Amino acid sequence: MTHLRRAALRGLAVLLALATATGCTTPSTPPPTGTPLPTAEPTPSPTPTQTAQEVVLTLGGWRTSTDRMNQLLAAFHEDHPQITVRFEPSDSAEYDSVIAAQLDADTAPDLMYLRSYSASSALFDQGHLMTLDDLSVLREQFDPEVLEAWATEAGVPYAVPFTATSHGIYYNEAIFEELGLEVPETWSDLMEVARSLQVSGIMPFANGTKAKWTAAETIFMNLAPSFLGCRDGRMAYLSGERCFNDKAMVSAFQAVEQVAQFFPEDHHLLGYIDSLQLFVQGKAAMWMSGSWDIPYFEEADPDFAWGVFAIPPPAGRSPCVTFHLDVGIGLNATSEYKDEARVFLEWMARPEFGALLGNAMPGFFPMHRNPPSLENRHANAFLDLNEGRETDIRFVWEKLGEGTPSGYTLVQTASLEVIRGDQTPQQAADALQDGLATWYQPARTCDR
Repeated sequence: MTHLRRAALRGLAVLLALATATGCTTPSTPPPTGTPLPTAEPTPSPTPTQTAQEVVLTLGGWRTSTDRMNQLLAAFHEDHPQITVRFEPSDSAEYDSVIAAQLDADTAPDLMYLRSYSASSALFDQGHLMTLDDLSVLREQFDPEVLEAWATEAGVPYAVPFTATSHGIYYNEAIFEELGLEVPETWSDLMEVARSLQVSGIMPFANGTKAKWTAAETIFMNLAPSFLGCRDGRMAYLSGERCFNDKAMVSAFQAVEQVAQFFPEDHHLLGYIDSLQLFVQGKAAMWMSGSWDIPYFEEADPDFAWGVFAIPPPAGRSPCVTFHLDVGIGLNATSEYKDEARVFLEWMARPEFGALLGNAMPGFFPMHRNPPSLENRHANAFLDLNEGRETDIRFVWEKLGEGTPSGYTLVQTASLEVIRGDQTPQQAADALQDGLATWYQPARTCDR
């Protein structure tokens, strides 16, 4: 994406208006595992003398610490003392069902996190979300390809883009240096590095699979773009030019099979936090995941230097990074405070908010047309992965979530089956093709 080019990131000066940005003690909660996040209200500024009625808006969300989010909301309250936004997150694994139930019961928050593409478009089609076409700032501050992730087919936006996240592999620099290992440039290089670690008695990857979503998001959708041909390849599947069980798809599942042999022996018993701890404690050399883990690792403060590198492609293929347009914030159509909510959404759309966001929540990237400079070196390291590489969103997000069984469920199940050795890569690809062909027309008519 051109708006995330390094030159643009380095060429902008940023002033942070966040007086409370230091002293943050709660690590970012990784997706989706653990108990629901505690609800914490931002500390409002002293009540000014005013005649306007004060309003409290609620914001439903997932996957961020309340401390970091409340810093952003406190900055908004400072600018708009008559409006308080209260963050009310749910556990990420339960968020979709929680919001659906709240919307049906007319108890949903005024504002809410929205997943990109088909996941949120279904809520709009059901009449739960307001259009935001009257917010001219959206088209001023965001590129069309960003806005379309939360827009109708006619291009009408119904959310303000909030955060993007990047995927890659964290690695223990001390272990690599001790064993004389180089950052791998091809997939076969990565497998050789993993074998060298294993021979040396060091766990190559910390990844566990008890949290089933990780098989889909941190493993398959992390590596798939470089095997499938990045965005052009993904669009070929969506259009029916390619079937979902072609050689490229089989090769992606083969890569899942290959990397899984270097997971912990009891990976099926390891939850997300368990796996994070293996890496933090220096017991594993690598961790396949995404930029959302940066705050967790920084808070854990391991006693070794760590960095990130991109998923290396097969030899002869172009590299591609999964850089996902992740979260937008939409307005509940039944909110009693639509005018105040629009004030908040317009504030979010301004580039000044992007600077606050990117620096208060490292690893969660703003998507504004002119992105800010970021102070966090690990966040910048993830952005560096985009240099010289194409980027694309997670493979199943666009269109493949509209029917049943969803592309997400099929990919997650197939990946777990391959990791466990219960399916071959060919069988996994066939299951994906057959499942999508039950409802997705291009899968029925694809070029076999």
